Amino acid sequence: MSMNTPAGWYPDPGMPGTERWWDGSAWSGHTRAAGGGGYTPAGPTAVVVPPAAGGSRRGMVLGGAAAVVAVAVAVIVAVVVSGKDEEPAPPVAGPSNSATAQPSDDPVGEASPSGDPTVVVDQLNGISLPIVAGWEKPESTVDDVVTVNTVGDYQCPGDVGESCKRGVVTSRTPSSTGAATPEALAKADIAEAVEQAYGEDILGNNPYGGVRSHVVLASKPTVVAGRDGYLVRWRVVTGAGPGGIVQSVVFPSPVGSQSPVVVRFVFEAGPKGPALSLMDEIAAGIKAVG
Repeated sequence: MSMNTPAGWYPDPGMPGTERWWDGSAWSGHTRAAGGGGYTPAGPTAVVVPPAAGGSRRGMVLGGAAAVVAVAVAVIVAVVVSGKDEEPAPPVAGPSNSATAQPSDDPVGEASPSGDPTVVVDQLNGISLPIVAGWEKPESTVDDVVTVNTVGDYQCPGDVGESCKRGVVTSRTPSSTGAATPEALAKADIAEAVEQAYGEDILGNNPYGGVRSHVVLASKPTVVAGRDGYLVRWRVVTGAGPGGIVQSVVFPSPVGSQSPVVVRFVFEAGPKGPALSLMDEIAAGIKAVG
């Protein structure tokens, strides 16, 4: 028969000649010299030995106070021999069975896994952008986003000595989403897209002479990569040059948590710029990865 050991002073199994206070369920931090008075189990009544300080809470049923002392000595010897408690080995990660695409180490996108030279893959957002005739994937970009642009450079119409592209398409995640809809995100992103494309650059230069005004050409729902989204398109007037056509398209990612994806289009508006119809062609060519 066993019972819970009541609160009181008991021989400290980790420190001979010392008693430690047992509060009825666990050892406390209070100690005193042995024989200082307090509760001592009397007679052959069976008791549950309190666990050793800092050790397991498992009790052993023993008969008599002498057995209690013997177990305490055995615990001390075991601690000295073992040195310290063994800690469980850290978990070992096994092979992943997930088929979800992982983000690429290349911030500006990577070639298609199938080796298709006509697309560049945005692994993070789970889409691919088509590389149409006369366009290419650049080796690097200023803002490290997945990009395709027209082949070749020309001297920017504003600041002398800088080079510009006549057409650029990028994909990215919005800087802040909250509970916004694709429509709200597209309408918020277009102003930022225009400023980044035609405003002052990070060096304080104005390659296009700055933004003077804009006209809204389109604001409507659309479908991209099989997802319902929204597009906003502006005609931008700049301080130098023919200006441009800027479009922001927002739609849910076709993979993972379906976080919003932003695809920006920046086309030169002059006769040397890409045909406006190419915006719709590229948007229609955006596909879900896999």
